[in-house]
Amino acid sequence: MAAASPPPSPPQAKRPKMSSSSDPEAEPTSPSAAGEGAEPGQPRRRYKRRKVAILLGYCGAGYQGMQKNPGARTIEGDLEEALYLAAAVPEADRAAPRRYDWARAARTDKGVSAAAQVVSGRFFVDPPGFTDRLNAQLAPQIRAFGYVRVTNSFNAKKFCDRRRYVYLLPVFALNPSAHPDREAVMASMGSGTELAKCSECSERGRKVPGIMGREGKVPSPEGNVVDAPMEEAVAGLDDSGSIGDAKCGSVSSGGDNANGGREMDSSANEKLDLPTSADVTEAEKSEPGLNGVGKCDTTPSGSSAPVIEEEKLHTMDVEKGNGEEMQPKKSDFCYTDEVKERFNRILKLYVGTHNFHNFTTRIKAEDPAAKRFIISFDANRVVSLDEIDFVRCEVIGQSFMLHQIRKMIGLAVAVMRNCAPESIYDVAFRKDVNINVPTAPEVGLYLDECMFTSYNKKWKDSHEAVSMEPYWEDAEEFRNKYIFPHIAAMEHKEGAVALWLHSLNHRNYPDFRYMDNAGTEVKVGAEVESIKDSEVRDGAEVESIKDSKVRDGAEVESIKDSEVRVAAEIEIVEEVQMLNDTVTE
Repeated sequence: MAAASPPPSPPQAKRPKMSSSSDPEAEPTSPSAAGEGAEPGQPRRRYKRRKVAILLGYCGAGYQGMQKNPGARTIEGDLEEALYLAAAVPEADRAAPRRYDWARAARTDKGVSAAAQVVSGRFFVDPPGFTDRLNAQLAPQIRAFGYVRVTNSFNAKKFCDRRRYVYLLPVFALNPSAHPDREAVMASMGSGTELAKCSECSERGRKVPGIMGREGKVPSPEGNVVDAPMEEAVAGLDDSGSIGDAKCGSVSSGGDNANGGREMDSSANEKLDLPTSADVTEAEKSEPGLNGVGKCDTTPSGSSAPVIEEEKLHTMDVEKGNGEEMQPKKSDFCYTDEVKERFNRILKLYVGTHNFHNFTTRIKAEDPAAKRFIISFDANRVVSLDEIDFVRCEVIGQSFMLHQIRKMIGLAVAVMRNCAPESIYDVAFRKDVNINVPTAPEVGLYLDECMFTSYNKKWKDSHEAVSMEPYWEDAEEFRNKYIFPHIAAMEHKEGAVALWLHSLNHRNYPDFRYMDNAGTEVKVGAEVESIKDSEVRDGAEVESIKDSKVRDGAEVESIKDSEVRVAAEIEIVEEVQMLNDTVTE
């Protein structure tokens, strides 16, 4: 009799997947990759290749965006090189991200930061030291917080359900009287509520044509104050680099749109690259649109608007005597409940599915990619950074196009400053209308979180969730150390948003008056239709007259026929009488 077989052993519990926060033991070694950085005389560590998602943050200052771009310094380029130097990528796959399934959850613009970016790929990792090895190869403004093991099919871009961005907008940007355009200054003259010239920008060593007075004096590198014409800071240039007929130097405040230009730093003379009087030729002095050296024509071409009288500003140093930077003046304008209610009402107009072809570049209205779904958009909090109050504008959407968020903020600010009517949103999402939308500066924007809700729900029993929750403290520390100081410093030194506000006018953005022009077109169309109706009525009257003439002619013919019949009857009567006379005789 055969011996009874032993009962099957119970199945072992499934081992959780490796991550940076669990499974502290090293993975089995593999000859497929050699770890770098081993101690001299010690054998190299070897790791297994795993599909992981890396959670990181970065400050976008000095980088040309997230996506790798040949010839430009990008976050992705530095990160790929650091992965190779940290032995996460073999020599054969260096500079070939497709070979290790590289993907990013979001693609940020030039100068835009991220507090919670996610990238994925197949890397050689070890739980105890991979994050530290990676950070050792990265610049301080790029930090990897950790990583989690994911499924082989995971893709950071495709599996990301929604993305949350935050734009820190200075409160003064919502004040229509702060940093006014020259047209607004001229329009307010003699009205009893005249707008003041922009002395705040002059304190930063900036001159806005038509708003500022004469340029100030800048300290020379040797410490002596010398006369030097300041580059005239204009944030609202068109694509050709001009404002109307005035041609001035510019300061970068929007990146790629009408706000392009070269960055300036008022705290360092070598960064300013200021021209001297010898650098200005006679041809430049006589160039159309310039009145002498460093002065812009304040009267638009073909306009009879009065020229603002130049004021003599007191000589001011860009820096104080003790080296401390000049601080912008405090404003009485506050983010009151009334302002907050109006701003949130405008931002709510973006919520839902719309055609955002007017809020990006190089995408046509007919392209299905122009349709995007915005889940929420609000601005309920105010944060103070280095004595400047910022409104925290938070937007959550499935995905965003190039410059979309910055253009949404730009148009909302234009409406809040009464540069454009709120009714402009009635046509901004229409496929048959193309309008030029202003782009807010990139410095205040950062990626706050990438969400993988569907993936985490599907694989919650076998894989660790892809979430920033375990690293919130690290992310908050990184924001406070790198992202927030950069945003505040750019406003103090460069006046990024302040200079951009000067460009919000009908000269640079004629489409702000689109609704007025559309109303005029409607009136003209109505007049044309009225003329056509009048012509139709006149034609009907002509036809009526013709019909009347025809009827009159018919009546004449009828009378003639009647006269003929009467004449015939008379002849008959005469003949009868003649017969009667004959019979009588």
